[in-house]
Amino acid sequence: MTTRNTSIKHLAIVLSAILLASCASLPPPEYRMPPGEGYITASWYGADFHGRPTSSGERYDMYGLTAAHKEMDFGTRLRVTNPDNGKSVIVTVNDRGPFIPGRDLDLSYGAAREIDHIGKGVGLVKIEYLGRDMRYVKRVEFSPSLSAGMISIQVGSFIEKSNADRLKQGLDLKYSDVYITTFLKDNQKFYRVRIGRYDSRDSAYTVASKLANEGYTTLITSKE
Repeated sequence: MTTRNTSIKHLAIVLSAILLASCASLPPPEYRMPPGEGYITASWYGADFHGRPTSSGERYDMYGLTAAHKEMDFGTRLRVTNPDNGKSVIVTVNDRGPFIPGRDLDLSYGAAREIDHIGKGVGLVKIEYLGRDMRYVKRVEFSPSLSAGMISIQVGSFIEKSNADRLKQGLDLKYSDVYITTFLKDNQKFYRVRIGRYDSRDSAYTVASKLANEGYTTLITSKE
């Protein structure tokens, strides 16, 4: 073996050792299996919810191209295809639901109209996962008046109780200890949706950061 070949072989061994050492020092990445694709049961919702806040905080636009799902992160983009006619539409998940057993996806009226799903009402569609709009990820906020003692996470505050009830219903699909409190300010009653009772900021932050990454608006505050 020539001196040149020996040097190249020695260099390759050194580089391999460095690469293996650097890889070993890094923590394994957290892998989340994407929703993938398949056939699920879809319905649609419309005028009764038009203009009301969705679970992500956006106002529901029945003519927009959005959808509600029980667990997918807000901002998840899906191609939804009606197998009866091959028509497809791309939607963004920005709400929770549907709440009727046996249904997996609630399309906006506009999305359902695009694929001629209005008359069908409920039926199988094919979904394909197209990634996520990361603008839906939120920051965890802390109340300026946060004091020592028990802490909770506020996810929404509403004048209309029905809006608070619907947000709670969506959170109940995945989280425990979700409750509604009332607060009176300037003779106006507010309905606050909250999660948990924590004895430290760190324990509250662990849950709040998960909620915020999912796309919920979160505020760590003192428990009333």
